[in-house]
Amino acid sequence: MITRIAGMCLAVALVGATAAQPACAAAATYDLLVFSKTAGFRHDSIPAGIQAIKDLGAANGFTVTATEDAAAFTPVNLAQYEAVVFLSTTGDVLNADQQTAFESYIRAGHGYVGVHAAADTEYDWPFYGELVGAWFSSHPLIQKATIRVEDQTHPATSHLPAAWVRTDEWYNFKTNVRATARVLATLDESTYRGGTMGADHPHVWCKTVGRGRSFYTGSGHTKESYVDPVFRAHLLGAIRYAAGAVTADCSPASGARRVEAESYSSQSGTRVVGDRGAHGGVRVGFIENGDWLGFAAVPVDGKTGFTARVGSGGAGGTIQVRSGSPSGPLLGSVNVPNTGGYGAFVEVSTPLSAGTGPLFLVFTGTGGGLFDIDDFALTGGRG
Repeated sequence: MITRIAGMCLAVALVGATAAQPACAAAATYDLLVFSKTAGFRHDSIPAGIQAIKDLGAANGFTVTATEDAAAFTPVNLAQYEAVVFLSTTGDVLNADQQTAFESYIRAGHGYVGVHAAADTEYDWPFYGELVGAWFSSHPLIQKATIRVEDQTHPATSHLPAAWVRTDEWYNFKTNVRATARVLATLDESTYRGGTMGADHPHVWCKTVGRGRSFYTGSGHTKESYVDPVFRAHLLGAIRYAAGAVTADCSPASGARRVEAESYSSQSGTRVVGDRGAHGGVRVGFIENGDWLGFAAVPVDGKTGFTARVGSGGAGGTIQVRSGSPSGPLLGSVNVPNTGGYGAFVEVSTPLSAGTGPLFLVFTGTGGGLFDIDDFALTGGRG
């Protein structure tokens, strides 16, 4: 069943927030689709979440359409909406045609908000992994924890205190998104039990995907979240950003600088390939077993993580991260799967052990045309 409401623009005070602020701007109304289909675990907070977003729409001048019908994901229907919220979706919720329609919709300049279990969705769809930023790995029991807000310039976090204490279910993720997204808030694992990501545990982030906008918050498991005015204001800021009603800088922060793969200083066996979908318009391809790239201006000193944007229409393979030379110390390695095409990019990441000297990427696998690399980032350390 699909329901639709419209509302007026009102001003509200955020109880418990740092200050009162207007709930909306004078911009024209926009339309939002809330999608809450589940093919796995179903959160009993979904109805409360839908109601909260409807209330926000009524108070802030945007319309809300709520559905669990994946048939809503057609080019014609999606064109009605400025943004789509995935509200604690789980599992495989869209078929191939619906996935194609949604990817085109986002890349054309629309928005996405992922709430909580949206990260537990569509594990076999590479584009969705790029969109949500990181997939769910595990969680401990519901408990109180402290969220450290590190960016208060985004409309979803501008009202929050630097230390936001709340009770929820805290997700661990398969990868760290810092290299590809603007991390807005992290979890302080010293304030609760069951965290597995260490000192840098992203919890809220935003990013751009093509011309589109993406926002994710790990909060929202409990029913109580959706009656909390501070959390509601958090959702409102996310929705306004995704819908394009306000702007925000969602590029990766300093310390996660993207490096174009074609900026190598030395190499063996690879070729540069033109690609409009690649950052910078080209990617490094024709990669075979034993090929490598060297980056004299990219030191590994102090770096703790490696993330690369890759695509494969072949067998895939492995990227080895080494220091000093192609045969230098191995700091980490990450597998690259077949992504459905050499220009169908996904992010792959691995932690790194300590190393010194310039970066070398060494490629292994069976056969030719293993995968292509668009760009990459080293995380941790300075610069």
